[in-house]
Amino acid sequence: MIDARLAPYVSRKTRHLPVRQQSAALCYRIEKGHPEVLLITTRKSHRWIIPKGWLIDGLTPSETALQEAWEEAGIRGLCDAQAMGRFHYQKLRQKKGPVLCAVDVFPLLVQSVSSRFPECRQRDRKWYSPKKAAQKVKSRELAILLRKLEPVRH
Repeated sequence: MIDARLAPYVSRKTRHLPVRQQSAALCYRIEKGHPEVLLITTRKSHRWIIPKGWLIDGLTPSETALQEAWEEAGIRGLCDAQAMGRFHYQKLRQKKGPVLCAVDVFPLLVQSVSSRFPECRQRDRKWYSPKKAAQKVKSRELAILLRKLEPVRH
């Protein structure tokens, strides 16, 4: 598993914050022998990210990642039970204050893409090469994971 360690400047800013766990799906497909990854936009700032969210009671972290992929991107597929890596980011919450999120990333081999899904009117989605996707995301730690994508054989 790749652990995209916090950069020193991030660590100094966030070491006092409570840490909360999230799960994310790195949705990928193979097109003409090359991997492509799906990025989605955030609802408010429209930055490019991968589907992610808080752990869901009763689901494993990989099952949570699969559920987030459906709700945020309309993706169904095979999600690996083993995380391929982890990244961290600071989440600003209006009423509860900021937290440091530790996000386990699970590779998800896409089997189908739906045009109708719970957040279809709130987000855009687009396929990119791993290298281009790494350039699009704001998180340096997530970019490291995208650049090192090696599709898992299911």
